[in-house]
Amino acid sequence: MQWITLLNNPEGINAIYLQDPPDLHGVRIHEVSLQVEGPTLKLRFDLPAYPDHPPRKWLAQKYNTVQVELSFGGLKSISLSGFGTDISADVSLTGEDGVNVKATSAGFHLQANATTAFVSKLSAYANEL
Repeated sequence: MQWITLLNNPEGINAIYLQDPPDLHGVRIHEVSLQVEGPTLKLRFDLPAYPDHPPRKWLAQKYNTVQVELSFGGLKSISLSGFGTDISADVSLTGEDGVNVKATSAGFHLQANATTAFVSKLSAYANEL
């Protein structure tokens, strides 16, 4: 099962990746945050591949990296150990008992269970690789 099928609103990602979004291996984690409302976990990261046919606006701006913020609402449990300034993690979403998210790399481990998952932000930027 693709991770995108577990999102309540996959349309934006499906549109820019023509229904074939990249796997979430080696994504650069930018932010992990918790909100009381929901309660909600937000996970913001760069997708590992740029779309072949990005929006014209992104082309005009010479963007080369897609960033997504996933929100996990109705947060039931969370475990976080380690963090850092340059995290490249493997992220997985599974659909047992709601939505489970897991992100792991050397020195970083996040695991959470929530009722729903949705895209709260989808953007692109020029990453100086």
